Amino acid sequence: MENAVPARSDSEISIAERSAQRALAGRYSAYLAEVEALIAAARRVMQSSGSVEPRVSEIVLEAGLSNQAFYRHFRSKHELLLAVLTDGYEQLLSYLGQRMAAETRPLDRIRRWLEGILIQAAQPQAAAAARIFVVNGVRLADQFPQESTRSVEQIKAPLRNALAQAAACGELPGADPERDTEVLYQLAMGWMQQKILARARPSHADVEHVVRFALRGLRAEEAERGA
Repeated sequence: MENAVPARSDSEISIAERSAQRALAGRYSAYLAEVEALIAAARRVMQSSGSVEPRVSEIVLEAGLSNQAFYRHFRSKHELLLAVLTDGYEQLLSYLGQRMAAETRPLDRIRRWLEGILIQAAQPQAAAAARIFVVNGVRLADQFPQESTRSVEQIKAPLRNALAQAAACGELPGADPERDTEVLYQLAMGWMQQKILARARPSHADVEHVVRFALRGLRAEEAERGA
């Protein structure tokens, strides 16, 4: 490629440059630790107080940091709440991935994805943690639409892939991965969020009922297409 800067070997990098790189690497590690501490502190404050509008002073006190450290990384409290929300989505995505990876059949992976979303409302600790995201989600999605959409799409992606695989291997030959993903996402997320907002604690039988309902819908759709 024209005008490309050739890579330099270690021997061609000056001592001053190497020292600067080490200093920057150390600063990066320290700043990353501060961000992680603030995210964890915000989550703890909201869970312990039940408030979805914690004060910055409460968060930095819980994190053992200063206001200066807070504003070094976040322009506002809502930007920190977005980071908390994004971190929660990443944890959920990892959890769903572990559940789905244990299955070989695409239809079973779809079941595990649905269960993984719905069970958030059935487990007390998970429901308490998820309530933060349910209450703040709509407002933050309005303020930070691109970031919110990216997180939601990451959650949908494993389900969409499983539906596409189910269609390809003949388990659901007429599946429409895009439309089916949207419907199943809205069903599972809407049900889970409504239970959490109502502070209801569904049973595992309730969760299984919704899963069976969703899977029957997919199979009924297949039957109609076949007919």
